[in-house]
Amino acid sequence: MNAASDSATYMDLAQNWLEHGIYGVNIQGQILPVDVRPPGYPAFLVAVTVALGRSHLAVLLAQALVDLATCCVVALLAARVSPVAGRKRAALAGLWIAALCPFIANYTTGILTEVLATFFAAVALLVLGEGFEPTEIVEADADRPKWAEWVQERWFLGGLIVGFGTLVRPETPLLLCAAGLALLARWWRPANWPKLVRAGLLMFVGMLLPLVPWAGRNLRAVGELQFLAPRYTQLPGEFVPRGFYSWTNTWLWRFRDVYLVPWKLDDEEIYMDDIPPYAFDSQEERDRVAAVFDEYNDSLTISPEEDAFFAEVARERTERHPLRTYLTVPIKRAFTLWFTPRIELLPFSGQLWPIRAAWQEDPVDFCVTVGFGALAILLAATGLAGAWLARKSPLTLFLVTFCVVRTLFFLHYETPEPRYVLECFPAVIALAAQVFVRHRTAEKLSLHIAD
Repeated sequence: MNAASDSATYMDLAQNWLEHGIYGVNIQGQILPVDVRPPGYPAFLVAVTVALGRSHLAVLLAQALVDLATCCVVALLAARVSPVAGRKRAALAGLWIAALCPFIANYTTGILTEVLATFFAAVALLVLGEGFEPTEIVEADADRPKWAEWVQERWFLGGLIVGFGTLVRPETPLLLCAAGLALLARWWRPANWPKLVRAGLLMFVGMLLPLVPWAGRNLRAVGELQFLAPRYTQLPGEFVPRGFYSWTNTWLWRFRDVYLVPWKLDDEEIYMDDIPPYAFDSQEERDRVAAVFDEYNDSLTISPEEDAFFAEVARERTERHPLRTYLTVPIKRAFTLWFTPRIELLPFSGQLWPIRAAWQEDPVDFCVTVGFGALAILLAATGLAGAWLARKSPLTLFLVTFCVVRTLFFLHYETPEPRYVLECFPAVIALAAQVFVRHRTAEKLSLHIAD
């Protein structure tokens, strides 16, 4: 599903939940319960409707407030990465960068999960980050029950926040995967394995608790024990074109191709002229694919036989060039995820090539696209520089690991949408803030030596 259909699905779920008490969508004139999306964001829309009224402006206002709260959390996270002496400056730098960064703020105008999911990611990073700092051991109260100690554990609280975040975006548990890897690197000696197991258990239990009611509802209403959401977000009985996605995974890496091929499937005609030449290894292969698309364009519905054909073409292409499928295309997709100008919600085309024609046709569009692309590169580069400067901070490894894990997860996803790494931006901004702290500290030290 593309972003537009995602928005329609969320609004449909929220409306049916509010008006009919059914968490479902309209299928052939009947509201049927589904598990196609977790309930966190539709619940947010319902809460906004009840509190502020049913309007797009109300959702925009609520999401703007959530985004402001995220900026504050990012400031606290930046301070925690920094040494004690530089925490005030790190917090201020993190707050300013987060407040001025347009990439998350753009999504406050859309009916999408990104703003709320990024808030939960930032809070989870902050809470779990406390576990990576050396702290004094406080003796437990003998009269306090064991469950009360667990509730106060940062690992449990972090897992709990991740659990609620998973009700917004189902891939949120990647945060706990990153935390587990970072802890494994920190506590790799056998003497620390009990602490490692305890932290992992607390995080898992905390994450599981908010998901149990959702899984129970799915078992009762849909007939399957689903803790997250279906892998391909399909409706009941809907065919999943896995073979088609396997084929696109052998060549698709540009975001513009997502609009022209995968997002048209089962909805619009797909034209061969819109598919780049590198999607085919030979003219014979192109002719075979063209023949199948001719059949598809007659019905605008991909059949199991057509999908099986694409699966076979994907297998052949992978056998001929395995590094292309498993290395080259994923690397290019990583570039798309991180360095796309991110203007998909703005009234600009993003057209850059050919440069002379794009400039002559619309210089404002061209400048905005180049500017946003340069800003994405600058933010990522500053984040990397900050990670290097703060490499001695125990929290840095966790933040970097999270960005890497989330990026790797989406490299073989159906579509390389840049919004999928927005949840990494709290970590990137917190690390970027370290550049300003370290620079000023070094400047003062050099002045002191000169005097």
